[in-house]
Amino acid sequence: MTRPDRICVGAIAGSFGVQGEVRLKSFCADPEAIASYGPLWTEDGSRSFAVKLTRANVSGGLGARLSGVLTKEQADALKGTQLFADRDRLPALPDDEFYHADLIGLVAQDAGGVTLGTVRAVHNHGAGDMLEILGSGMKSALLVPFTLAVVPTVDLAAGRIVVDLPEETE
Repeated sequence: MTRPDRICVGAIAGSFGVQGEVRLKSFCADPEAIASYGPLWTEDGSRSFAVKLTRANVSGGLGARLSGVLTKEQADALKGTQLFADRDRLPALPDDEFYHADLIGLVAQDAGGVTLGTVRAVHNHGAGDMLEILGSGMKSALLVPFTLAVVPTVDLAAGRIVVDLPEETE
């Protein structure tokens, strides 16, 4: 279970070469900044790694060395591992930007205050962030673009967002 004071900043995409380097996929706005947020932790917090970037633009991300990873086999075994940074090591965000982890669990309401459900996940497949909202009685999750036009209000203190659904989804 991830600690609430840690944010997922990347994942290990596989090994690179035969000397224990990994291909690191960074989820940071500045991909190379991931190395400065260390140590990075596994999701369960059982392992931590110091990160040293070795190459930019490696297929699937960045080339990196992780402390304690010395062989290709060790690097291969970490494929798919998500990496988390302590929140206090990350930069403060402007008022109109949010860490995905802060959005998950917020109550989603329409403009009239009717509860639609809860934000269960934030997805990004390259065209922008999408919020997955699931509520009681829903057969499937509602996916809405995380844009100012569709989500005009994010109130972290109140634990809610306001969703102005496009007409075609109502």
